[in-house]
Amino acid sequence: MSLQKKRNYKLTVILDTRGYEAPVETLETMISETLKELGGEVTGLENIGRHDFVRITEKGHTGDTYLIVAASGDASLPGAFQERVRLDKKIKRVMVQSV
Repeated sequence: MSLQKKRNYKLTVILDTRGYEAPVETLETMISETLKELGGEVTGLENIGRHDFVRITEKGHTGDTYLIVAASGDASLPGAFQERVRLDKKIKRVMVQSV
């Protein structure tokens, strides 16, 4: 018998909103729904606004919107989420921390 313990995670998501016309709230909803589909539970979501990048990797793209998402789920949630959004052009980076 295997009991899976729910773990708490803090996800920092950097969005790429260049050319994106809809409000950022639609991306927040998409991220929440994706986590729920993967068996996670979103306990908090905070849009901390637009910040400049420390290291600019693309000329002309100096910063974008950051989201902090608090979620809980099993141990496979971070990897499954990163794999799901890997090819999504609206998400530039995802950093997951276990809290």
